Parts: sequence; structure tokens; C-alpha cells
Amino acid sequence: MAATRPSNPLALAVLVLLGERPMHPYEMSSTLRERRKEDSIKLNYGSLYSVVESLQKRGLIEAAETVREGRRPERTTYAITETGAQVMVDWLVELLSTPKKEFTQFEAALSLAGALPPDQVTELLGQRLRNLLYQQKSVEAMFEEARSVGLPQLFLIEAEFSAALLAAEIAFVEQLLAGLRTGSLGGFEIWQRMHELRGAGVPPEEVEAKLSVEFADDLAFAKHYEQGT
Repeated sequence: MAATRPSNPLALAVLVLLGERPMHPYEMSSTLRERRKEDSIKLNYGSLYSVVESLQKRGLIEAAETVREGRRPERTTYAITETGAQVMVDWLVELLSTPKKEFTQFEAALSLAGALPPDQVTELLGQRLRNLLYQQKSVEAMFEEARSVGLPQLFLIEAEFSAALLAAEIAFVEQLLAGLRTGSLGGFEIWQRMHELRGAGVPPEEVEAKLSVEFADDLAFAKHYEQGT
């Protein structure tokens, strides 16, 4: 069953919608937007059509009816199949119960940040923190509006999750910035010295040689750690 399953979260959203009732793609798109699902799931009309076509080829949905209104193009209404309904349930069960590693762009940037000098990274993270705090104010305003109209918490749980991630990232960036600004971040001196040497025009092989002498203990430990020894 799982072998027939796509990986795009938009496909799962389509299955959930068709689990409610048959719909045509435009109705799926408008329903997802009305429910603000684009805040959690990447959505555009072109990709939605591709997802619908893929789900149909996999036998998870089927064309239920095709109609034409006046001079408008034909519009096909789709329904979920029995297989599709089971895949939808299995997929949701797995996603809700089993944590998986997700590769974010920020995590990738952090892993490669050493390519930039410490001062620049500090400045850039300061900009990020300001943007995060601005986002947090917007989220708080959204929650206040939702509470004022009595929107049940059930319809806000994905937003609450995003808010929790946002708060965690703010705390992380604040702590990282503190280490950068005071120079107390472990390995900071090596990082700073590397860029000093590069800035002075020292050839790469000489940079590595100088660092291996000046920070022999630290680099030896890092090498053993990376090798798992």
C-alpha cells in the first residue's frame, strides 16, 4: 500500500479533501485557501493539477464526473478510491506518530556558515532575529484575532505548532548570537583566525598548516569526533 503513495504533502491534502466529498481541482484549491492550509502546505494551482494527475495514475482517486458549463472548459470532479482512503489513513498515522528528520534551509546554512567570517554571520543572524521577532508579533496578532471571534483551538493546532517552532528558533538564535558577540562560542577563535589568514592572502594550504599548529588540540579532537573514534 505504501509503495503507491506519493511524498508531496499536497497529495495528502487532496486525499483528505476527497475523503470529505468529491471535488474538482479548482474547488480543492479554493477550499484549501479558505482553510488557510497554504500556511502549512506549499500550494499553487499548477502543482495541484500535477498532484491530482499523479494520484489518479496511482489509483488513489478517480474521475467521478466531467461537465461543461457554457463555453467554459470541461471540469472534472474527482472522488477518492477505497485504496486512496486507506493510503490517506496510513499516511496520516505515520506522519503523526513517527518523527522524521527534516532538512531545513536554515540548518543547511548553519552547517556551512563557517565559510563567512564571524562578524558577517553575527550581523546576518541579527537581521534574522529581527525578522523572527516581527513574525512572532504577526502570529500573536493572528491568535488574538482568532480568539476574538471564538475560533476553536482545533482549527489552530498547526498554527500553534508553527508558533512553537518560531519561539524555539528565536531562543536558539538569541543564544547563538550571545556566543558570537562575546566570542564564547566553542571554536570561535579557530574560525576567526582562519578568516584573518584568508583575508591576509595566505594560501589555503598554509592556512590549514598554521591552524593545525596554533589549534592542534582542538582540531585533533574535532577530527576524532568526525571519524567517530
